[in-house]
Amino acid sequence: MSPAYIPGHTLIGSGPRKVLVFHGWFGDYSVWEPTFTAMDTAAFSYCFIDYRGYGKSASQSGHYTMSEIAADANRLVLELGWHELHVVGHSMGGMAMQRFMLDCDPRITVRSACGVTPVPASGGQLDADSWQLFEGAVTRDENRYAILDFTTGKRLSPVWLQRMVANSRTQTSEAAYGGYLRAWARENFADEISAIHTPMQVLVGAFDAAITADVMRATYLSGYPQCGLEILADAGHYPMQETPIHLVTLMEAFMRQHS
Repeated sequence: MSPAYIPGHTLIGSGPRKVLVFHGWFGDYSVWEPTFTAMDTAAFSYCFIDYRGYGKSASQSGHYTMSEIAADANRLVLELGWHELHVVGHSMGGMAMQRFMLDCDPRITVRSACGVTPVPASGGQLDADSWQLFEGAVTRDENRYAILDFTTGKRLSPVWLQRMVANSRTQTSEAAYGGYLRAWARENFADEISAIHTPMQVLVGAFDAAITADVMRATYLSGYPQCGLEILADAGHYPMQETPIHLVTLMEAFMRQHS
């Protein structure tokens, strides 16, 4: 029997507080790199997972579902010897973060959860026009550019937007990119989340035209009575790129409260 698959990952820090980070749809863990120098690496140990078909897991194929991400993450956490941890999820990773908590191995305790512009458990549930735009992004870079521009308020450097598009190409396979789109846009497990009682915080960018404060109030804050909301005044959908120091400051303050 072949050994259980352990996903590719990146470790930052050596602190006693363990943090598992789930990345978004557009690319691998490296979208978080601007935050690394702001992290308290003496207090926290961060693990950035790469999903199947992305980054350090690029060679691994799969079904590209939320349940598969959660199962891979459970094996990774146990491989690391972590039994208490915090979870962070960006965009699609916010949905994966919730699936992980629902499917968590009984040997693992999640102390807190932080969603950064997170997709809710009900999924994106895109209308026909939006689906056409996002599905087209699997093969067309101009669609990827338009999505990035829209979700960051149409105010950021074209050079940055083009680099993000280029990175999304090098960091993902089209099979995985299309598969995960169907997962975060079409899956819906909102009827299960009442089982989660973990302290939670969601952070959204004021310039994000997709994951807004109103969306958070209708989903996360409605489904999780213990969930708080923070609006980042100078960010859109990518706070880890746009306002990395402020984001890390807020995340680590929240995790310290629940350690």
